[in-house]
Amino acid sequence: MNLSNYFDHFFNFIAPALWLALWLPLLARLLMKSGSGRLSLPMQMLSQLVLATTALAVGLWFFGHDGKMATYLGMTLLCASGQWLMQRGWRAPVSGRVKTNRFGR
Repeated sequence: MNLSNYFDHFFNFIAPALWLALWLPLLARLLMKSGSGRLSLPMQMLSQLVLATTALAVGLWFFGHDGKMATYLGMTLLCASGQWLMQRGWRAPVSGRVKTNRFGR
């Protein structure tokens, strides 16, 4: 195998991680009500890329070859959990008005 074949295999191996790292932080900013989190968008993308590539490498090591659906499931769950943590998803959404009942409580 020459250098271009190695690059092609490596790029095809990390392509799912690249797409997930690109789109997950962008869509999370649009869909989650808890805000954008503490990290900037490029840092969120970089951390998602590291998490996703790590999950793919662990799946390659565990199963012996890439492309298993269990690996993709693990990558997706790991990245979604990481994005939820980065955006502080456990906190309640910030709203300008406090809801009260008719008795003022």
